[in-house]
Amino acid sequence: MTIRISDVISKIMEPVGPLAHTVDGLEAGEPDSEVRGIVTTFMATQEVIEQAVAAGANLIISHEASFYCHQNPIISDHDPVYAEKLKLITESGIAIYRCHDYVHRYNPDGITAGLLRALGWDSVVDEHKPAAAIVTIPAMTVRETAEYVKGKLGISYVRTVGDLSAVCTRIGLSVGYRGGGALSIPLFEQEKLDLIITGEGPEWETPEYVRDAAHQGKKKALILLGHAQSEEPGMKALAARLEGDFPDIRVRFISGKHSFQII
Repeated sequence: MTIRISDVISKIMEPVGPLAHTVDGLEAGEPDSEVRGIVTTFMATQEVIEQAVAAGANLIISHEASFYCHQNPIISDHDPVYAEKLKLITESGIAIYRCHDYVHRYNPDGITAGLLRALGWDSVVDEHKPAAAIVTIPAMTVRETAEYVKGKLGISYVRTVGDLSAVCTRIGLSVGYRGGGALSIPLFEQEKLDLIITGEGPEWETPEYVRDAAHQGKKKALILLGHAQSEEPGMKALAARLEGDFPDIRVRFISGKHSFQII
């Protein structure tokens, strides 16, 4: 049976139903095209697109937008980086579907669930909130927790704020750009958290709150994974789900090289 891009998109939307407002949609390609291979990824970078084409895939499902902005593109059509990337997309004929809002609207949030699974914490969830999960783990220090997370995710570094020797058991876990003060700061008190692990957020909000808390002797800590590092497991989980939905199509996850280097 021929599987078309529209069939894959419909399957992704199925658990949620049509959203009235969404950033999701085809950034390149035609919905009636036959699918020969699927790649999921955090972001369709130049390198990820090249790898997908080399692997014989003709549909990339990307969590973030291809051209560096969450909603309306801000880059000029004359920008040389934009032009070269667009040329690759056009000449290769690859389709790119942005899958951001739908997977976050799964119950539980598909990106958060993927991170929990990668950390081995899906069985210790106390509560799934719309933008965070609350877990209770065996007692570890913040330093030990950071090392555990690095090992499970296969990443070389995280950033921390607070007393690394403090013992934590009750953790709030959020992904992507959910580390801002409006979400994270109230969560500490509402859920009596020792630690929040998140992707990123404004550096002068939650990190500075935690720094003041630690200076006051209050047991609060923060671990920042990075945006991509926190959300890649969710897109990997989506690949596994689509593999089950479309067993006759090769589906694979491609991890992009992380943007920042520690020197």
